[in-house]
Amino acid sequence: MISLQNVTKYFPTKHGPHYVLQDVTLDLPMDKNIGVFGVNGSGKSTLMNLLAGVDQPNKGKITVKGNVSWPLGLSGYQGSMSGRENAEFICRIYGKSKRQIRDKVEFVKEFSELGKFFEMPLKSYSSGMRSKFSFAISMAFDFDYYLIDELTAVGDKRFKDKCNKIFDEKKGKANFLFVSHNMNELKRQCDVGLFIRDGGIHIYDSVDEAISAYNAA
Repeated sequence: MISLQNVTKYFPTKHGPHYVLQDVTLDLPMDKNIGVFGVNGSGKSTLMNLLAGVDQPNKGKITVKGNVSWPLGLSGYQGSMSGRENAEFICRIYGKSKRQIRDKVEFVKEFSELGKFFEMPLKSYSSGMRSKFSFAISMAFDFDYYLIDELTAVGDKRFKDKCNKIFDEKKGKANFLFVSHNMNELKRQCDVGLFIRDGGIHIYDSVDEAISAYNAA
């Protein structure tokens, strides 16, 4: 369960605070995959960072029962380290055994299809290669909630199909929150819609309803 209680988030500007969320109280639907909608700058990525604990609200409380992934669009990796070294480091943070680290690193190498670049510094990667690595390392771990922020557009059709396949495998035991401007993808992946607008959040029982509200905005 993910619950927001009187959550306010703003960023200081020279014109005063810019509010992304204002006194938001809601419980995210359980056992549902949620599409997150909102115009550019409305706070979609900020919400993902708050749910992941990467950022904190200025006021209020966020309660999470279960484990939440980092936002899959987040690029907080060490550029001077190789893909392998980054993967091993993340595994150690999550307290994995030597055998688990070996298995997960091999999964990341195979799934990301980076070949020899897996042993090279991430700063030498193209944006597409970094996205493939980020997706692979996230899928190597089991979470109760996956936060997907504009990441599934990476790669060619074959790679996208592979991403969708592993999503379908994970869906049986996890829930997803998707941020994407691809309406067809959100329809395919999500059960309900969450629309961020003017500092508030409204939950719609269907993705089509959320899309209608988004288009009207």
